[in-house]
Formats: sequence, structure tokens, C-alpha cells
Amino acid sequence: MTQTFLSLGECMVELAPAGDGLFRMGFAGDTFNTAYYARKLLPDDWRVAYGTCVGDDAVSDDMLAMMQGYGIDTGAIRRLHDRTVGLYTIQLKDGERSFSYWRGQSAAKTLADDPAWLAGVLAEADVIFISGITLAILSPDARRRLCAGLQKAREGRMTVFDTNLRPRLWRDEAEMRAGMTLGARASDVVLPSFDEEQSLYGDITPEDTIARYRELGAKLVVVKNGPAALHVWSAETGEHVFHPEPVAQVVDTTAAGDSFDAGFLSVHLTGGSLENAVRRGMTVAARVVSQRGALVELEED
Repeated sequence: MTQTFLSLGECMVELAPAGDGLFRMGFAGDTFNTAYYARKLLPDDWRVAYGTCVGDDAVSDDMLAMMQGYGIDTGAIRRLHDRTVGLYTIQLKDGERSFSYWRGQSAAKTLADDPAWLAGVLAEADVIFISGITLAILSPDARRRLCAGLQKAREGRMTVFDTNLRPRLWRDEAEMRAGMTLGARASDVVLPSFDEEQSLYGDITPEDTIARYRELGAKLVVVKNGPAALHVWSAETGEHVFHPEPVAQVVDTTAAGDSFDAGFLSVHLTGGSLENAVRRGMTVAARVVSQRGALVELEED
């Protein structure tokens, strides 16, 4: 029986450095990156869908064609005649990236504005994946509407939340903290990054991060920590610590966390062990950061 992995958020036009002052155009965005790698890693009896809003212009046409070319279902995408898609540029220095954004007319910001459409999209999924960026781009009312829908969807479905903090998308820290709480309360699985949690909450150890999301109701917390030890807590098996293999050469860290999420979930959702899920996530992320760009080809295991 086919199951559906639905990733909700914003896919944008990406302009990445191509050398000699030129930029290469593509499409990416944290939740779409995860969908891209999930489609590569999940078995064929899983349908991978992307949920968002786009315009009805040529660049939106190109975006949908790109998604379909990767085997991602676009049936959960709503088209709006008075909007388009957002755009961002990447600057790289020593393998680390910085971003500049233009998303004033981004249709994705209306993702949760139509309650009936949203409810229908959520009802079609078995696993629903969102990120902190998904929540940050929405209005406060729409953010609450989406999280209420996710909370209801937890009855019989799995909800997954990558906190993915982008402070510039929030009005202030108080709003960002409230948004993280909303998202976590609606989620079975939470995938935070320790450096971001330190910055926002002052966490001393990954155990502090785990304790917060356990308190908010998560059943599984995976604390990503770059090249340092990764900490996992499961309601079934308790806490575990895993050490990643060093990456020989880090070229571009874009989509490191997004690809880890897909690798981890591709094993977790298909009944694999927690250790195998973590190892798959680490292996995929290592391959991604060794190449340039958010969406790269993966070698066969």
C-alpha cells in the first residue's frame, strides 16, 4: 500500500555562484531539499509530495516542471494568479554560506490562508514534514492555523518538525520562541540543530535541547550538531549518542541538515533501527556537503 510523505513549506528560485561573478539559477528551499532527498532514498511504494503555493507565471511553471522531473508529486500545490515565488542568492566563504532573500510576493506565505485547502492537503498524507522556515514566513494567524491542523493530523499520522531557525524571518526572539513552541507541540519527531538552540535558548548541552522538546510532547528528538556528536532521545529506547565520521573536504554546507533529515527519515519510516537511521542521515549529509549546491546526486550505497 502506497504511503505519502508530504513536505510543506517554500521552494524558491536559487541563484548560486557559478564563478567569474556569474550565478547559476535553480530551485531550492529547506523543506523542498528534504523532499528531493526523500524521493531519492525512500522506496518506490512511498509517494513524496510537496505542498506549497506558487504563482501562475513562467518561473512557477518551471519550478513545478522541475519538481515533477525529480518524481515529486505536485498535487498539493495551489496556484495563485497575483503572486509568484521567492528568490534568494547564496554567497560562499570557506564552505559556509550566507543568504540574501527577496520574498515580498512569495505565494508560499499564503500556505495556510485557505483552511479547506489546507485540511484537504493534510488529510492525504501519512507523514507531514515542516520546518521553522515554514512557520516563520506565515502570518501569526496562519501559523496557528497550520499548527492546529498538524495537531489534529497527529491522530493517525506522523508529524515531523525541523526547527531550522532563521532569526531574520521573525519579528523578534519572543515571536520565534512562540513559533518553535507551536511547531514542537504539534510534532511527533523534532529535529533541532544544537548551535541554533544554544543561540536562542542558551542551551549548555544537547540534553538541554532534548529536555525542552520532550516536555513539549515529542516522541523522538534528534539533535544535529555538525561534525560533533549527535544526540538522540526516543520515548521507546531512551537517549543515544552517535559520532559522525570526519568529512574529508567540506565544499558547501547548503542542505546539510535537510539531507540528514531525509536520510534519517528514509530508514526510520521504513522500520529500520535508530542507529541505522542516524548512520544513513550522516552518510547522506557527508555526501551533500562534499559537493556544491543544495540538490546533488547521491552515489548508490
